[in-house]
Amino acid sequence: MKTLFLTFFFLTLSQIINAQHSIIPEPVSFEGKNASFVLRDVLNFNIETQDPQTNQYINQFKTLLEKSGITAVASNKIVENSITFTLNKKKDNELGVEGYLLDVTNSGITLTANGSSGIFNGLQSLRQLLPPHFETITNYDSKSIQIPGCKIKDYPRFGWRGLMLDVSRHFFTVEEVKSFIDQMSQYKFNVFHWHLTDDQGWRIEIKSYPKLTEVGAWRVERHGYFGTDRTAPKEGEKATYGGYYTQEDIKEVVQYALDRNITIVPEIDFPGHSMAALAAYPELASNNDPKYVEPGGKFVQWNPDFTFEMFIENMLNPADEGVYDFVDKIFTEIAALFPGKYIHMGGDEAYHGYWEENPEVQKFMKANKIANGNELQSYFVKRIEKIISSKNKKMIGWGEILIGGLADGATVMSWHDMQAGLEAAKLGHDVIMTPRAYTYLDLAQGDHSVETQNRYVNLEKVYSFDPIPESIDPKFVLGGQGCLWTERIPNLPFAFYMTYPRAFALSEALWTPKENKDWEYFIQKTEIHFKRFDLKSLNISKAVYDPIVRVYKDNGKLMCELTNSIPGTEIFYTINNTYPVRFGKKYTDPFEIPMGDLSLRTQTYRNDKPMGRMLLIHRTDLEKRANK
Repeated sequence: MKTLFLTFFFLTLSQIINAQHSIIPEPVSFEGKNASFVLRDVLNFNIETQDPQTNQYINQFKTLLEKSGITAVASNKIVENSITFTLNKKKDNELGVEGYLLDVTNSGITLTANGSSGIFNGLQSLRQLLPPHFETITNYDSKSIQIPGCKIKDYPRFGWRGLMLDVSRHFFTVEEVKSFIDQMSQYKFNVFHWHLTDDQGWRIEIKSYPKLTEVGAWRVERHGYFGTDRTAPKEGEKATYGGYYTQEDIKEVVQYALDRNITIVPEIDFPGHSMAALAAYPELASNNDPKYVEPGGKFVQWNPDFTFEMFIENMLNPADEGVYDFVDKIFTEIAALFPGKYIHMGGDEAYHGYWEENPEVQKFMKANKIANGNELQSYFVKRIEKIISSKNKKMIGWGEILIGGLADGATVMSWHDMQAGLEAAKLGHDVIMTPRAYTYLDLAQGDHSVETQNRYVNLEKVYSFDPIPESIDPKFVLGGQGCLWTERIPNLPFAFYMTYPRAFALSEALWTPKENKDWEYFIQKTEIHFKRFDLKSLNISKAVYDPIVRVYKDNGKLMCELTNSIPGTEIFYTINNTYPVRFGKKYTDPFEIPMGDLSLRTQTYRNDKPMGRMLLIHRTDLEKRANK
């Protein structure tokens, strides 16, 4: 019996030790130790490399410590109370470019990597081992700061771990973009996809075409939801809503990202989504309708089969050689500003109707033996690919660049689902998986009674994302990313709300080995990061606490099922118009919603404390849900 007790005791102790971290994304290997490193007022930094980028990353960490009153002192040898930084002279193939080894003992910390990216990623893990309130308090009492002893071996599953920010629908300032980049870097994302142009605004200075920002960066101000009753500009109305980045702004942000191990991929969206460009240079369109920067009105009709019709032209004219000169000059300047190897050319949602109605375009197609709009779109994309490759860059496009035939050397970003990625990989092309059902961060993450974003993808769904579907050769999958479209996201606080914590889930999907993922453990870590965001006054969604409401019909009865993904929660509800729900019924099984003028009220609790928001849904709305 004693032996059995000791076995259980040490097994439990081992589990506690090995679960004493809240690192997101989950490392490849974490071994807890019965030890801790205590941060004192003075900390020795033993830097065994002269690599400038590595030293840049280390200096950032020193600045973080100094804000809390801890002084980092350079040391040329390993001493008590020190952090030692080392770059491998002989590369560790398992760690690769971005991997690291982190060892925390009672007497010191060592961080080892093959290169600067590994050092940066190791520092992010070390930062997360610090208490949540460490970064928010000046002159913190360092004697009480303990970093748990551990040994970590870590490296990413994918090389492309991205987040996209759309700054066309709403303009975000340089400082706001930096803040967005700063947060994503702390969770080991390494690609910032910058959606710089669209129908609602052109956001980057192009010196060859100054009207792109003089005209294209501004629209008339309208309120309410995009795609509804926003009216077109009135005659003589000034366009005052918007903004743009100068080329000096771009350089500043690019360097800021590089200093946080992030490469920026710029997107200039062609041939569609070009209304802002056409407002500046209307001669590049295929018809002579009046052009303006779209303020967010209803200018497209989507059909149930995902075909669509544009009410206003937003397409460049592929039969006009001047268009290709225009694009060439733009990408010449873009290539000079962004040192990364990729440029994204958009290519999605290209409407062929205006091309088909234009006699000159039809004449061009006949002369070049182009049979239809799909082949014409492919012709345009292939021309763009040659322009981009002439700048020593590689082209990325959304899944629609497959239409009519894929351009040589193109990388496909698969967004409808993963089918375009599958098709591109079979053709031997690299792909980046961004299926909207898992990665579109503009979709609602809570019940539609409290959130008004379109459609729905909750935290658990994002966590289940795997960028490698069956029947694909993994070598062609560069990775994946989350996409934040901003039609309904007008400011940075709400951008953070929509991005996090779903970006936590994405970071584990793209970094962590599949076998290391664990939903319940991930949620425990996420709750600690809720505290980090709260302490830094950063907006973050806690919709994961809300009840998940499913209604259905059973033999004519309207039935309701309530669930929640958080372990240890209880759900309470009322259907008799009484409140608060804590004094209603505890949910155990699906129940009937009776007829009458009544509403469902429901809320989650844990340890008798409310966790999620109270949902209030009238019976008429529940009925509509059941009939969908």
